[in-house]
Amino acid sequence: MKLTKKSHSCVRLEKDGQVLVLDPGAFSEEDAAVGADAILVTHEHPDHFDELRLRAGMEANPAAQIWTLRAVAEKLSAAFPGRVHTVGHGDTFTAAGFDVQVHGELHAVIHPDIPRITNVGYLVDGKVFHPGDALTVPDHPVETLMLPVMAPWNKISEVIDYVREVKPQRAYDIHDALLTDLARPVYDRQIGQLGGSEHLRLAPGDSAQM
Repeated sequence: MKLTKKSHSCVRLEKDGQVLVLDPGAFSEEDAAVGADAILVTHEHPDHFDELRLRAGMEANPAAQIWTLRAVAEKLSAAFPGRVHTVGHGDTFTAAGFDVQVHGELHAVIHPDIPRITNVGYLVDGKVFHPGDALTVPDHPVETLMLPVMAPWNKISEVIDYVREVKPQRAYDIHDALLTDLARPVYDRQIGQLGGSEHLRLAPGDSAQM
């Protein structure tokens, strides 16, 4: 499996000639979903779900399909009948040749005064876990954790403890569009030294083999 980091929380996975894209949001490249055979969306916030980017991917490949939670599916299903699938915690399915398990139900708390929305994470091929905007711990070993490293809803101590709890072989940064280059070495050092797993970072467009 080839993993390519796109901007912010968007990730592209390739295997056996098929492409799976997760969370092509407004902070990602305009063509982030183009070329996808399947698209997974964790929740409705615009940095993870951008309708224009999803439409570009779906129109570029008439066979492409989307799996997501109800709040997002309701906004797209009329435009792409039969191609948008609603999923929730505990579901399993196959998308573009990838086996996917769904974990989690709610977005992390941003502030007690802000109602929590639904959020799901995806474990792909039993190897790569993308939690969206939550610190969900799957009931399954994780080889590669896509780590939401910097967000309005987290702090670095929580990020470190999340890595410790999931215990992946490696953790790659996502949700990093708000993290400045000045702060990156601080996060790299603290997560790398304290998380207990190999901590890695890919620049947008860079790839790694899983």
